[in-house]
Amino acid sequence: MKKNLFQTLKPLIEDNDLLRIPQREAYNSLTDYLKEQVEEREIGIVLPVGCGKSGCITLAPFAFKSIRTLVVAPNLNIAKQLISDFDPTNSKMFYQKCSILTTTEYPEPVEIRGTESNKSDLDDADVVITNIHQLQGNENRWLANLPSDYFDLILFDEGHHSVASTWQNLKSHFPNAFIVNFSATPLRSDGQMMAGEVIYSFPVARAIQEGYIKRIKALVLNPKTLKYVRNEDGREIEVPLEEVIRLGEEDAQFRRSIVTSQETLITIVDASIRELDRLIEETGEKRHKIIASALNYEHCRQIVEAYRQRGRKAEYIHSREDSKENDRVYKLLENHEIEVIVQVRKLGEGFDHVFLSVAAVFSVFQNLSPFVQFVGRIMRVIKQNAPHNIVNQGTVIFHAGSNVANRWSDFKNYSEADQEYFDQLLPLDELDFTDNSEIEITPRVDISINEINIKAQSGVSIEELQLIDSDDDPEAIRAIEYLQNRGYSPEQVKRTMELQPVPTTKVMKRQAARSSLDMRVKTEVGKILGEHNLNHEGRELDKQRLNKSNFVVLKSAIDRGIYRGAQ
Repeated sequence: MKKNLFQTLKPLIEDNDLLRIPQREAYNSLTDYLKEQVEEREIGIVLPVGCGKSGCITLAPFAFKSIRTLVVAPNLNIAKQLISDFDPTNSKMFYQKCSILTTTEYPEPVEIRGTESNKSDLDDADVVITNIHQLQGNENRWLANLPSDYFDLILFDEGHHSVASTWQNLKSHFPNAFIVNFSATPLRSDGQMMAGEVIYSFPVARAIQEGYIKRIKALVLNPKTLKYVRNEDGREIEVPLEEVIRLGEEDAQFRRSIVTSQETLITIVDASIRELDRLIEETGEKRHKIIASALNYEHCRQIVEAYRQRGRKAEYIHSREDSKENDRVYKLLENHEIEVIVQVRKLGEGFDHVFLSVAAVFSVFQNLSPFVQFVGRIMRVIKQNAPHNIVNQGTVIFHAGSNVANRWSDFKNYSEADQEYFDQLLPLDELDFTDNSEIEITPRVDISINEINIKAQSGVSIEELQLIDSDDDPEAIRAIEYLQNRGYSPEQVKRTMELQPVPTTKVMKRQAARSSLDMRVKTEVGKILGEHNLNHEGRELDKQRLNKSNFVVLKSAIDRGIYRGAQ
């Protein structure tokens, strides 16, 4: 007969100093919730990245005294991480690492993946871990063979996904199971709210105070000059931001063609390089890196080339590339062989690289959730539990003219402390720059958790500062006093007014263009196939019957033409 170990084992939680504050508090919030007369079976817990969400998931079955728990991840990488936390054969599994259990008996985990496990394995398990893709489809073999009362608890990692139809089907198959959604953001990328009442939330500001995540600041650039362009009949057409957002929602071809203007792109590239160099010089840590968010595949190429022109080792990852190519780039990143990685929402949930410290925002965010996911990539600390260590710094760089500036308002359903924090990090449109300026904003983290006074940013005017006589220009004196009261140092103001471009050479430009040629060819191949309504993976162009896709056949032909032209 199966033992119910989540009922019989006694976890050490309350006085366990190896646990993080949000892990203990989240566990207590679950036990307190269950003491009340529970009417809703679905609830939520919101924790910033780096605050121990995986550990909270391993503790939750004890709070519910679960007979059999199902843990569902949104992708395979996160599922693997969760399996390792439950796996007794792993010396770093969570129950051992944090001394949760002092016995040699541990809850029995099993993984659902392909055909590696069977129904009898699940019958013996206390916890079943899988990714959502293993439980998809109307004819899914697992769901077909599992009775409706098989699980009494379902834990969703990245639970903001759980409002999607696939996740809803899973919930309805086990109608009596409690459901807990764990996430860093209760909003999906399409703006839908995570299901269930959020019973516990750990504020970002408090996570910074405790040293769980980096201290994040913002560098806001040129709000008046943000430009996007698209090529139409060989002409470059400037597109205002409002049109970018509207057409981006309605026109798939527009989403593929729109890119940042060269002027805007270079401004962000140069600012991010200067910030990276500052971090390396100030901290002595040479492994700090830049992560950049692009709009599309062509935009990735454009950004990578700009960084390479400035002598920076930059690569990109994209869903259009095969897994081998993306894995190659991941390995370069992990081995610290590149300084910049560019992506289109590819490095998302479950990706951890603590040396990503500068987030360069080249893209447009429809709502807060994808922005929080992107910023989360630079939040993980390099030195654990060291809130004042200078190495634990992160910087977000964006144009104040982009719609990033209004994303803080999406925190209306978050904790009030996070509303104030992101209000400071993402200033409103009132920021006013009179020159090719940037402003540095470091949000306060000494925020009262219980009593919050939310304020928007007031206007800031920055000009080149000279030695000024108060009688000649009293307004300038007031502006200087304002900056002093806001905490800006003379060095920050000076650096703000000296947004110097990063120099490059003709040789570097040629080398960068040459290195990005393959990506440009791929972009053109995709356009040509799209114009002729040919599927990338189709075989219509394979006249020699070599079983090559249309994409491979056309790209090979263009590559040969380029090679002949270079002879």
